[in-house]
Amino acid sequence: MSGQTLTLLAGGLAAGLVAGTATCTAAQGGLLMGLVDGSRGRDPALVGWFLAGRLVSYTAVGALLGLLGSAVALPPQARAALLVAAGLTVIVFAIRLMRRGRAGCAPAEPAAPSRYKAPLLGAATILVPCGVTLGIEMLAISSGSPAAGAAAMAGFVVGTAPAFALLGYLLRRISRTRLARVAGVVAIAAGLWTAGAGINLGGWVSTAAPEAAGPPARSVTVWATREGYRPAMVSARAGVPVEVVFKLADRGCAGTVSIAGRDVALPATVRLPPQPPGRLRYACGMGMYTGFIDFS
Repeated sequence: MSGQTLTLLAGGLAAGLVAGTATCTAAQGGLLMGLVDGSRGRDPALVGWFLAGRLVSYTAVGALLGLLGSAVALPPQARAALLVAAGLTVIVFAIRLMRRGRAGCAPAEPAAPSRYKAPLLGAATILVPCGVTLGIEMLAISSGSPAAGAAAMAGFVVGTAPAFALLGYLLRRISRTRLARVAGVVAIAAGLWTAGAGINLGGWVSTAAPEAAGPPARSVTVWATREGYRPAMVSARAGVPVEVVFKLADRGCAGTVSIAGRDVALPATVRLPPQPPGRLRYACGMGMYTGFIDFS
């Protein structure tokens, strides 16, 4: 194993343990709801199959990214559609969990498909990337090596595995209790949040933008923080090339920006061609935070 592969494996593992635990379980953990639909939903092996499916899909995608680079990366619009679909799926799972909790000790339904569903649900988490995942994917792209890209993504999955295992354990424990209703409500909120983030990332609803301040400029600076982009609105000159200097104050979702139809890992300087008068909207890679550039 080369030094680059070991380095990216360690980097992915560290990112999963330190930064990916909270963000990825929040964005992807709702898919674990699908494991409590049947009588085997309490089987701890199902969470293992879920994690195995997640490891396989992430490793395969990491190898592809390292081999082909950005050519295989999903564009923001496609990722937005997947976020909406994932959010709706989580809501369906949550409703089923609430109904099962209400049923109490009712006779269990046949659950043979669960063993097949668990790895598929785990593999599907690659389609619902959290902000840290996008950063690891870009690291895999920049590696230029299938082995190094696979190592970075596999390390990230291993780093987040303890949090997913704990979440799966909690879901198994409450799936047949009255707490299932509470968990279902929380999951519905998470599903709505995920779907809303997808809608925001895709720019499919109009959002109120703050008023522009300051004279138009050819170069503007935006800071990416844990609370979003600051300032949220900047003024730039229309009809001339403009540089947008993104600086990173805190690592998080805002550390990856989707602007002009492409993803950019921060810090970075984005050079935009001459723009017509109007507002250009950009968002973080997960659709949580939005910023605007007012061209005039």
